[in-house]
Amino acid sequence: MTIRVLVADDQALIRAGLVALFTAAPGFEVVGEAADGEQAVALAAETTPDVILMDIRMPVLDGIAATRRILREHREDPPRVVVLTTFDLPEYVYTALGEGASGFLVKDTPPERIISAVRTIAAGDILIAPHITHRLIETYASHHRATAVGAPQLAVLTARETEVLRLVGNGLTNGQIAQRLVLSEATVKTHVKRTMGKLGLSSRAQAVVVAYESGLIVPTSGKQVN
Repeated sequence: MTIRVLVADDQALIRAGLVALFTAAPGFEVVGEAADGEQAVALAAETTPDVILMDIRMPVLDGIAATRRILREHREDPPRVVVLTTFDLPEYVYTALGEGASGFLVKDTPPERIISAVRTIAAGDILIAPHITHRLIETYASHHRATAVGAPQLAVLTARETEVLRLVGNGLTNGQIAQRLVLSEATVKTHVKRTMGKLGLSSRAQAVVVAYESGLIVPTSGKQVN
């Protein structure tokens, strides 16, 4: 299956480099390139990409605001957004994930890792660059509340859905959750989908944020709660 990619970056050289990278990579099709957030919103509606590489700092409309608009306008079959930036501050990670981004990479990530990341995200997982660790989300979540997500009412979840959300929040894939709970991967996918539907979430990454914001996972000194 061909992965359709939209590139949004205000720096022409970086944008051209990303377009060339994905044009040359097998299994990808670049469907558009945007120089600002407004163009990204318009092109997302016009080209319906599978994955959007979204810079944070852009003129007219920044990448986080553009991500918010795109995901609100494409609720039925939303594209997956990978935030790509030179800034790896934890607040950027947390805010981007809270808005529904599926991944976060810094621009000095090697080309092969960018390709791998987009494949991973297109397959439905989340991805954060290795040096932007889970600890950063924990630390930021323990002191700040994302305005876009709000505190969900976990009471609407069944016990099993709550457990699945906790494991998603700890970064486990569907396959790992299936092994942990001795379930089929298809059953886990169903639980994840129902959990996100009940909580009004548009991406798996938002589920990670919600797991921390709701207190389901208590921030630690940097170690994941398994």
